[in-house]
Amino acid sequence: MHLPSALWLTAALSTPVSALNLPQWGQKAIDTGVALQGLNTLASKIAYQRLNGKCNKNNVRVRKEWRNLSKSERRDYLKAFKCILDTPSSLPAGEVPGALSAYDDFIYLHLNVTPIIHNTGTFLPWHRYYIHGFERALQKCGYKGPFAYWNHGLDVDNLLASPIFDGSDTSLGGNGDPLPHGDSGFIFPGFTEVNIIPAGPNGRGGGCVTKGPPGIAGMQTHLGPVALPKYGEPGNLTTAENPLADNKRCFTRDLSEGLGRKFATFRNTTDLILKSKNIFEFSSLLQGDPRYHPGTLGIHFTGHYMFGGDPGGDGFTGPGDPAFWVHHAQLDRLWWIWQNLDFGDRQGVWGTHTNLDLPPSANVTTDETIAIGPTMPDVQIKKLMDTVSGGPFCYVYE
Repeated sequence: MHLPSALWLTAALSTPVSALNLPQWGQKAIDTGVALQGLNTLASKIAYQRLNGKCNKNNVRVRKEWRNLSKSERRDYLKAFKCILDTPSSLPAGEVPGALSAYDDFIYLHLNVTPIIHNTGTFLPWHRYYIHGFERALQKCGYKGPFAYWNHGLDVDNLLASPIFDGSDTSLGGNGDPLPHGDSGFIFPGFTEVNIIPAGPNGRGGGCVTKGPPGIAGMQTHLGPVALPKYGEPGNLTTAENPLADNKRCFTRDLSEGLGRKFATFRNTTDLILKSKNIFEFSSLLQGDPRYHPGTLGIHFTGHYMFGGDPGGDGFTGPGDPAFWVHHAQLDRLWWIWQNLDFGDRQGVWGTHTNLDLPPSANVTTDETIAIGPTMPDVQIKKLMDTVSGGPFCYVYE
């Protein structure tokens, strides 16, 4: 990776947060989420100033934290989610045997490009466009309510009590059934250190998800596994002989707060926004890039491993867990807040085209095009920077 020039460019195009005249929050406000919500409110006010003919106050969509959706809205979301599960795959017959439903199509789209959309310059814009595509699929299935995000800091002390994971009929499913097991872990490409993923307390989860709304309770997964950390064997992975085959198995989870308390607290998310002076600092820390932030997994990996399981703990097939979408909406929200605090100078990307620049590749530029799949038109990265431009986005966060 051409790091010196990339750093020079981002530094030249960025304004230190300290120069933005932001309100000053005390330690308690940071630790309790008050500061993060204040930053969200400020970002929203700034974004509203850019509303235009295509995206205006009458059609701008407001994304909300899952628990701020009414129970009726949550049920409507879940009904649309089940509709996607029940819709047949649109991929050519026989091309991907494990893609049986429209939901499997979304998993495949992610699986197929995983090495070039993680720890790369495309990570943030690609996933912004990807979850937009899923939001459109929900709408096609009749959902008219807000798209939802998961504010991790609210749940780092008790995932089982979270409205997202409590197993009720308005949740995204509960924990996996008890399956006593040890820790798991993974190794970044080019590194030797094992990143430990602690098992839930007393092995309280890890088995099949049997509690939750229709469609999620007892859900089956088909694609993968590709790189699923093995319980009790940190650093070792489970890989199917043919990850694209119909490898039918139950959907599992292992809720664990251990990593969340270290890397996904309100302080973690607020510091990410306030202390990142440029896109290099923001993106590399959010992704937990081990080249620049050893010892931290970043909010991205941490969120995934707070619910773990199969396919949620597999970096390739992660979208198979319904919590994937609210987790990545939160990552997009953090980026959106950070961008809007100095929008004129925060419309760039940082990174190359390959995971951790292995093998070495060119830097990604905003003039390049992102392709998601046949149901979404290709789009230049530069057009994915503004969520209220009207093309293709028209949304803010609450």
